[in-house]
Amino acid sequence: MNKQGFYLKMVVSSLVRRRSRMIVALLAVAVGGTILSGLITIYYDIPRQMGQEFRSYGANLILVPSGDTEVLNLDTVQELMAYLPAEALVGAAPYRYQMVKIHEQPFMAAGTALSEARKTSPYWLVQGRWPESLGEALIGAEVADRIRLLQGSGFTLTGTNGEGTGFSRDFTVSGVLQTGGTEEAFIFMALEDFEAMIGKERTADVVECSVAVSGEALQGMADQISRYPGLEARLVKRVTESEGTVLTKLKALVYLVTVIVLLLTMICVATTMMAVVTERRKEIGLRKALGAANRSLITEFLGEGVFLGGLGGFLGACCGALFAQAVALNVFNRPVRFFPLLIPLTILSSILITGMACIIPVRSATEVDPAIVLRGE
Repeated sequence: MNKQGFYLKMVVSSLVRRRSRMIVALLAVAVGGTILSGLITIYYDIPRQMGQEFRSYGANLILVPSGDTEVLNLDTVQELMAYLPAEALVGAAPYRYQMVKIHEQPFMAAGTALSEARKTSPYWLVQGRWPESLGEALIGAEVADRIRLLQGSGFTLTGTNGEGTGFSRDFTVSGVLQTGGTEEAFIFMALEDFEAMIGKERTADVVECSVAVSGEALQGMADQISRYPGLEARLVKRVTESEGTVLTKLKALVYLVTVIVLLLTMICVATTMMAVVTERRKEIGLRKALGAANRSLITEFLGEGVFLGGLGGFLGACCGALFAQAVALNVFNRPVRFFPLLIPLTILSSILITGMACIIPVRSATEVDPAIVLRGE
Protein backbone atom coordinates (compact mmCIF):
# COMPACT_ATOMS: atom_id res chain seq x y z
CA MET A 1 0.00 0.00 0.00
CA ASN A 2 1.42 3.37 -1.00
CA LYS A 3 1.61 6.42 1.24
CA GLN A 4 -1.53 8.09 -0.15
CA GLY A 5 -3.59 4.90 0.19
CA PHE A 6 -2.45 4.39 3.77
CA TYR A 7 -3.28 8.02 4.62
CA LEU A 8 -6.78 7.70 3.14
CA LYS A 9 -7.38 4.42 5.00
CA MET A 10 -6.25 6.04 8.26
CA VAL A 11 -8.61 9.00 7.81
CA VAL A 12 -11.62 6.84 6.90
CA SER A 13 -10.92 4.41 9.76
CA SER A 14 -10.75 7.30 12.22
CA LEU A 15 -14.11 8.58 11.02
CA VAL A 16 -15.73 5.13 11.14
CA ARG A 17 -14.54 4.46 14.70
CA ARG A 18 -16.27 7.66 15.83
CA ARG A 19 -19.19 7.46 13.46
CA SER A 20 -21.78 8.75 15.93
CA ARG A 21 -19.91 12.05 16.36
CA MET A 22 -18.98 12.26 12.69
CA ILE A 23 -22.53 11.66 11.52
CA VAL A 24 -23.60 14.72 13.52
CA ALA A 25 -20.84 16.79 11.91
CA LEU A 26 -21.68 15.35 8.47
CA LEU A 27 -25.35 16.24 8.89
CA ALA A 28 -24.37 19.78 9.94
CA VAL A 29 -22.22 20.19 6.83
CA ALA A 30 -24.93 18.67 4.62
CA VAL A 31 -27.56 21.03 6.05
CA GLY A 32 -25.23 23.98 5.55
CA GLY A 33 -24.54 22.88 1.97
CA THR A 34 -28.26 22.45 1.33
CA ILE A 35 -29.06 25.95 2.56
CA LEU A 36 -26.09 27.42 0.68
CA SER A 37 -26.85 25.86 -2.72
CA GLY A 38 -30.60 26.35 -2.31
CA LEU A 39 -30.36 30.02 -1.40
CA ILE A 40 -27.84 30.72 -4.16
CA THR A 41 -30.26 29.17 -6.65
CA ILE A 42 -33.05 31.37 -5.31
CA TYR A 43 -30.72 34.40 -5.23
CA TYR A 44 -29.95 34.15 -8.94
CA ASP A 45 -33.19 32.82 -10.42
CA ILE A 46 -35.99 34.40 -8.40
CA PRO A 47 -34.84 38.04 -8.90
CA ARG A 48 -34.61 37.34 -12.63
CA GLN A 49 -38.16 35.98 -12.66
CA MET A 50 -39.44 38.78 -10.43
CA GLY A 51 -37.82 41.32 -12.75
CA GLN A 52 -39.82 39.82 -15.61
CA GLU A 53 -42.92 39.91 -13.42
CA PHE A 54 -42.41 43.61 -12.72
CA ARG A 55 -42.56 44.20 -16.46
CA SER A 56 -46.28 43.44 -16.23
CA TYR A 57 -46.69 46.75 -14.37
CA GLY A 58 -45.79 48.71 -17.49
CA ALA A 59 -42.85 50.59 -18.96
CA ASN A 60 -39.92 51.54 -16.76
CA LEU A 61 -38.17 53.88 -19.23
CA ILE A 62 -39.66 56.60 -21.42
CA LEU A 63 -38.08 58.66 -24.19
CA VAL A 64 -39.34 62.24 -24.63
CA PRO A 65 -38.24 65.27 -26.69
CA SER A 66 -35.98 67.81 -24.99
CA GLY A 67 -34.93 71.36 -25.69
CA ASP A 68 -36.50 72.91 -28.78
CA THR A 69 -37.42 69.52 -30.22
CA GLU A 70 -41.19 68.94 -30.32
CA VAL A 71 -41.39 65.35 -31.55
CA LEU A 72 -39.15 62.29 -31.67
CA ASN A 73 -37.82 60.92 -34.93
CA LEU A 74 -38.48 57.17 -34.87
CA ASP A 75 -35.48 56.43 -37.09
CA THR A 76 -33.26 58.12 -34.52
CA VAL A 77 -35.00 56.29 -31.69
CA GLN A 78 -34.41 52.99 -33.50
CA GLU A 79 -30.68 53.73 -33.61
CA LEU A 80 -30.61 54.61 -29.91
CA MET A 81 -32.22 51.27 -29.07
CA ALA A 82 -28.71 49.85 -29.48
CA TYR A 83 -27.97 51.16 -25.97
CA LEU A 84 -30.60 48.74 -24.62
CA PRO A 85 -29.56 45.04 -24.61
CA ALA A 86 -31.72 43.11 -27.08
CA GLU A 87 -32.12 40.16 -24.71
CA ALA A 88 -33.46 42.46 -21.95
CA LEU A 89 -35.71 44.66 -24.12
CA VAL A 90 -39.28 43.47 -23.58
CA GLY A 91 -40.85 46.09 -25.84
CA ALA A 92 -40.65 49.70 -27.06
CA ALA A 93 -43.96 51.37 -27.99
CA PRO A 94 -44.04 54.80 -29.70
CA TYR A 95 -47.10 57.01 -29.09
CA ARG A 96 -48.55 59.98 -30.97
CA TYR A 97 -51.49 61.96 -29.60
CA GLN A 98 -54.12 64.14 -31.24
CA MET A 99 -57.43 65.61 -30.10
CA VAL A 100 -60.29 64.28 -32.25
CA LYS A 101 -64.09 64.30 -32.16
CA ILE A 102 -66.84 61.71 -32.26
CA HIS A 103 -70.31 63.26 -32.79
CA GLU A 104 -68.71 66.61 -31.88
CA GLN A 105 -67.53 65.26 -28.54
CA PRO A 106 -63.76 65.69 -27.97
CA PHE A 107 -61.55 62.67 -27.21
CA MET A 108 -57.84 61.97 -27.26
CA ALA A 109 -56.65 59.59 -29.98
CA ALA A 110 -53.34 57.74 -29.68
CA GLY A 111 -51.45 56.06 -32.49
CA THR A 112 -49.01 53.34 -31.52
CA ALA A 113 -47.34 50.12 -32.60
CA LEU A 114 -50.02 47.88 -31.12
CA SER A 115 -47.82 44.78 -30.96
CA GLU A 116 -45.24 46.69 -28.89
CA ALA A 117 -47.89 48.35 -26.72
CA ARG A 118 -49.16 44.88 -25.86
CA LYS A 119 -45.66 43.97 -24.62
CA THR A 120 -45.05 47.14 -22.62
CA SER A 121 -48.56 47.23 -21.08
CA PRO A 122 -49.54 43.60 -20.38
CA TYR A 123 -51.82 44.77 -17.56
CA TRP A 124 -54.31 46.24 -20.06
CA LEU A 125 -57.58 44.32 -19.88
CA VAL A 126 -59.34 44.18 -23.26
CA GLN A 127 -62.96 43.11 -23.56
CA GLY A 128 -63.03 41.81 -27.09
CA ARG A 129 -59.72 41.68 -28.96
CA TRP A 130 -56.77 43.82 -29.95
CA PRO A 131 -56.93 45.49 -33.39
CA GLU A 132 -55.70 43.10 -36.05
CA SER A 133 -56.08 45.18 -39.20
CA LEU A 134 -56.18 48.81 -40.33
CA GLY A 135 -59.45 50.59 -39.64
CA GLU A 136 -59.87 48.93 -36.22
CA ALA A 137 -59.46 50.74 -32.90
CA LEU A 138 -59.25 49.95 -29.21
CA ILE A 139 -61.39 52.36 -27.20
CA GLY A 140 -61.23 53.08 -23.49
CA ALA A 141 -64.12 52.14 -21.21
CA GLU A 142 -64.86 55.80 -20.49
CA VAL A 143 -65.17 56.55 -24.21
CA ALA A 144 -67.39 53.52 -24.74
CA ASP A 145 -69.74 54.62 -21.92
CA ARG A 146 -70.04 58.20 -23.19
CA ILE A 147 -70.95 57.41 -26.79
CA ARG A 148 -72.47 53.95 -26.26
CA LEU A 149 -70.03 51.89 -28.31
CA LEU A 150 -69.58 48.12 -28.15
CA GLN A 151 -67.28 45.64 -29.82
CA GLY A 152 -68.06 45.66 -33.54
CA SER A 153 -69.62 49.13 -33.47
CA GLY A 154 -68.58 51.64 -36.14
CA PHE A 155 -67.71 55.28 -35.49
CA THR A 156 -66.16 58.22 -37.32
CA LEU A 157 -63.27 60.34 -36.13
CA THR A 158 -63.12 63.95 -37.30
CA GLY A 159 -60.73 66.79 -36.61
CA THR A 160 -58.01 69.02 -37.98
CA ASN A 161 -54.39 68.06 -38.48
CA GLY A 162 -51.37 70.25 -37.79
CA GLU A 163 -51.59 71.88 -41.22
CA GLY A 164 -55.16 73.03 -40.66
CA THR A 165 -56.65 70.41 -43.00
CA GLY A 166 -59.76 68.64 -41.82
CA PHE A 167 -60.04 64.86 -41.81
CA SER A 168 -62.72 62.23 -41.34
CA ARG A 169 -61.99 58.53 -40.97
CA ASP A 170 -64.18 55.55 -40.15
CA PHE A 171 -63.19 52.92 -37.58
CA THR A 172 -64.58 49.73 -36.05
CA VAL A 173 -64.35 48.93 -32.35
CA SER A 174 -62.25 45.76 -31.90
CA GLY A 175 -62.31 45.88 -28.10
CA VAL A 176 -62.96 47.98 -25.02
CA LEU A 177 -59.97 48.78 -22.80
CA GLN A 178 -60.11 48.70 -18.99
CA THR A 179 -57.06 49.72 -16.93
CA GLY A 180 -58.43 51.72 -14.01
CA GLY A 181 -56.27 54.62 -15.23
CA THR A 182 -56.21 57.46 -17.72
CA GLU A 183 -55.96 55.05 -20.66
CA GLU A 184 -59.72 54.48 -20.40
CA ALA A 185 -60.29 57.98 -21.85
CA PHE A 186 -58.21 57.28 -25.00
CA ILE A 187 -58.83 55.80 -28.43
CA PHE A 188 -55.91 53.61 -29.53
CA MET A 189 -55.20 52.73 -33.15
CA ALA A 190 -52.34 51.53 -35.32
CA LEU A 191 -49.67 54.12 -36.03
CA GLU A 192 -50.36 53.70 -39.78
CA ASP A 193 -54.01 54.72 -39.31
CA PHE A 194 -52.96 57.66 -37.16
CA GLU A 195 -50.42 58.88 -39.70
CA ALA A 196 -52.99 58.59 -42.50
CA MET A 197 -55.18 61.03 -40.55
CA ILE A 198 -52.60 63.43 -39.12
CA GLY A 199 -49.54 63.11 -41.35
CA LYS A 200 -45.91 63.52 -40.19
CA GLU A 201 -44.73 59.96 -40.70
CA ARG A 202 -42.06 58.28 -38.53
CA THR A 203 -42.50 60.63 -35.54
CA ALA A 204 -43.71 60.16 -31.98
CA ASP A 205 -44.51 62.28 -28.94
CA VAL A 206 -43.13 59.68 -26.52
CA VAL A 207 -41.67 56.17 -26.61
CA GLU A 208 -42.37 53.82 -23.71
CA CYS A 209 -39.79 51.08 -23.13
CA SER A 210 -39.89 48.04 -20.89
CA VAL A 211 -36.40 46.74 -20.08
CA ALA A 212 -35.69 43.77 -17.81
CA VAL A 213 -32.57 45.06 -16.02
CA SER A 214 -31.78 46.42 -12.56
CA GLY A 215 -32.44 50.04 -11.66
CA GLU A 216 -28.73 50.95 -11.63
CA ALA A 217 -28.12 49.44 -15.06
CA LEU A 218 -31.23 51.10 -16.44
CA GLN A 219 -30.10 54.49 -15.12
CA GLY A 220 -26.78 54.06 -16.89
CA MET A 221 -28.55 53.31 -20.17
CA ALA A 222 -30.82 56.31 -19.71
CA ASP A 223 -27.81 58.57 -19.16
CA GLN A 224 -26.20 57.33 -22.35
CA ILE A 225 -29.36 57.90 -24.41
CA SER A 226 -29.90 61.37 -22.91
CA ARG A 227 -26.56 62.54 -24.32
CA TYR A 228 -28.17 62.58 -27.75
CA PRO A 229 -29.40 66.13 -28.60
CA GLY A 230 -33.15 66.68 -28.64
CA LEU A 231 -33.96 63.56 -26.64
CA GLU A 232 -34.24 62.69 -22.96
CA ALA A 233 -34.60 59.30 -21.31
CA ARG A 234 -36.46 59.19 -17.99
CA LEU A 235 -37.02 56.35 -15.54
CA VAL A 236 -40.54 55.59 -14.36
CA LYS A 237 -39.79 55.93 -10.64
CA ARG A 238 -42.85 54.15 -9.30
CA VAL A 239 -41.85 51.01 -11.20
CA THR A 240 -38.07 51.05 -10.89
CA GLU A 241 -38.02 52.05 -7.20
CA SER A 242 -40.57 49.39 -6.22
CA GLU A 243 -38.64 46.75 -8.14
CA GLY A 244 -35.35 47.82 -6.61
CA THR A 245 -36.75 47.83 -3.07
CA VAL A 246 -38.24 44.34 -3.33
CA LEU A 247 -35.17 42.77 -4.94
CA THR A 248 -32.75 44.48 -2.52
CA LYS A 249 -34.66 43.18 0.51
CA LEU A 250 -34.81 39.69 -0.99
CA LYS A 251 -31.06 39.62 -1.62
CA ALA A 252 -30.33 40.99 1.87
CA LEU A 253 -32.46 38.22 3.39
CA VAL A 254 -30.58 35.58 1.41
CA TYR A 255 -27.23 37.01 2.54
CA LEU A 256 -28.29 37.08 6.19
CA VAL A 257 -29.68 33.54 6.28
CA THR A 258 -26.65 32.14 4.41
CA VAL A 259 -24.14 33.75 6.78
CA ILE A 260 -26.02 32.57 9.88
CA VAL A 261 -26.32 28.98 8.61
CA LEU A 262 -22.62 28.81 7.65
CA LEU A 263 -21.60 30.16 11.06
CA LEU A 264 -23.74 27.55 12.80
CA THR A 265 -22.21 24.85 10.58
CA MET A 266 -18.71 25.99 11.53
CA ILE A 267 -19.58 25.95 15.24
CA CYS A 268 -21.07 22.45 15.01
CA VAL A 269 -18.06 21.03 13.13
CA ALA A 270 -15.57 22.80 15.42
CA THR A 271 -17.35 21.48 18.52
CA THR A 272 -17.38 17.93 17.16
CA MET A 273 -13.72 18.00 16.15
CA MET A 274 -12.75 19.49 19.54
CA ALA A 275 -14.56 16.61 21.25
CA VAL A 276 -12.65 14.16 19.02
CA VAL A 277 -9.33 15.78 19.92
CA THR A 278 -10.18 15.60 23.63
CA GLU A 279 -11.17 11.94 23.28
CA ARG A 280 -7.92 11.13 21.45
CA ARG A 281 -5.54 12.99 23.76
CA LYS A 282 -3.82 9.80 24.97
CA GLU A 283 -3.45 8.54 21.39
CA ILE A 284 -2.02 11.89 20.31
CA GLY A 285 0.36 11.96 23.29
CA LEU A 286 1.56 8.43 22.53
CA ARG A 287 2.14 9.22 18.87
CA LYS A 288 4.10 12.36 19.72
CA ALA A 289 6.16 10.39 22.26
CA LEU A 290 7.04 7.90 19.50
CA GLY A 291 8.25 10.74 17.31
CA ALA A 292 5.17 11.84 15.34
CA ALA A 293 5.55 15.41 14.09
CA ASN A 294 2.86 18.08 14.46
CA ARG A 295 2.65 18.17 10.68
CA SER A 296 1.33 14.60 10.52
CA LEU A 297 -1.31 15.38 13.17
CA ILE A 298 -2.39 18.49 11.30
CA THR A 299 -2.60 16.55 8.04
CA GLU A 300 -4.71 13.81 9.61
CA PHE A 301 -7.23 16.08 11.32
CA LEU A 302 -7.52 18.37 8.31
CA GLY A 303 -7.97 15.29 6.13
CA GLU A 304 -10.91 14.24 8.28
CA GLY A 305 -12.37 17.73 8.00
CA VAL A 306 -11.90 17.85 4.23
CA PHE A 307 -13.50 14.42 3.85
CA LEU A 308 -16.50 15.53 5.91
CA GLY A 309 -16.72 18.78 3.96
CA GLY A 310 -16.54 17.09 0.57
CA LEU A 311 -19.11 14.41 1.36
CA GLY A 312 -21.41 16.82 3.20
CA GLY A 313 -21.08 19.37 0.39
CA PHE A 314 -22.04 16.80 -2.22
CA LEU A 315 -25.09 15.75 -0.21
CA GLY A 316 -25.96 19.39 0.37
CA ALA A 317 -25.70 20.22 -3.34
CA CYS A 318 -28.07 17.38 -4.22
CA CYS A 319 -30.57 18.30 -1.50
CA GLY A 320 -30.18 22.01 -2.25
CA ALA A 321 -31.92 21.63 -5.61
CA LEU A 322 -34.94 20.08 -3.88
CA PHE A 323 -34.84 22.71 -1.13
CA ALA A 324 -34.73 25.60 -3.62
CA GLN A 325 -37.59 24.13 -5.64
CA ALA A 326 -39.73 23.64 -2.52
CA VAL A 327 -39.11 27.21 -1.29
CA ALA A 328 -39.72 28.72 -4.72
CA LEU A 329 -43.01 26.87 -5.21
CA ASN A 330 -44.35 27.46 -1.70
CA VAL A 331 -43.16 31.05 -1.16
CA PHE A 332 -42.93 32.55 -4.65
CA ASN A 333 -45.34 30.18 -6.44
CA ARG A 334 -42.93 29.61 -9.30
CA PRO A 335 -40.31 26.94 -10.13
CA VAL A 336 -36.58 27.63 -10.37
CA ARG A 337 -33.90 26.09 -12.53
CA PHE A 338 -30.88 24.35 -11.01
CA PHE A 339 -27.37 25.45 -11.96
CA PRO A 340 -24.98 22.45 -12.33
CA LEU A 341 -22.04 24.71 -11.46
CA LEU A 342 -23.44 24.86 -7.92
CA ILE A 343 -22.34 21.26 -7.23
CA PRO A 344 -18.57 21.91 -7.30
CA LEU A 345 -19.11 25.36 -5.78
CA THR A 346 -21.02 23.90 -2.82
CA ILE A 347 -18.42 21.16 -2.31
CA LEU A 348 -15.54 23.64 -2.34
CA SER A 349 -17.41 25.97 0.02
CA SER A 350 -18.15 23.11 2.44
CA ILE A 351 -14.51 22.02 2.40
CA LEU A 352 -13.44 25.59 3.12
CA ILE A 353 -15.93 25.91 5.99
CA THR A 354 -14.90 22.61 7.61
CA GLY A 355 -11.23 23.47 7.13
CA MET A 356 -11.72 26.77 8.96
CA ALA A 357 -13.72 24.99 11.68
CA CYS A 358 -10.83 22.55 12.25
CA ILE A 359 -8.25 25.26 12.91
CA ILE A 360 -8.86 25.52 16.68
CA PRO A 361 -9.16 21.72 17.27
CA VAL A 362 -5.99 21.09 15.22
CA ARG A 363 -4.14 23.72 17.17
CA SER A 364 -5.30 22.07 20.38
CA ALA A 365 -4.02 18.71 19.13
CA THR A 366 -0.56 20.08 18.39
CA GLU A 367 -0.34 21.57 21.89
CA VAL A 368 -0.81 18.21 23.62
CA ASP A 369 2.16 17.50 25.91
CA PRO A 370 2.94 13.74 25.74
CA ALA A 371 4.63 13.70 29.15
CA ILE A 372 1.61 15.12 30.92
CA VAL A 373 -0.92 13.02 29.01
CA LEU A 374 0.92 9.73 29.49
CA ARG A 375 1.11 10.38 33.24
CA GLY A 376 -2.66 10.46 33.22
CA GLU A 377 -2.97 14.16 34.03
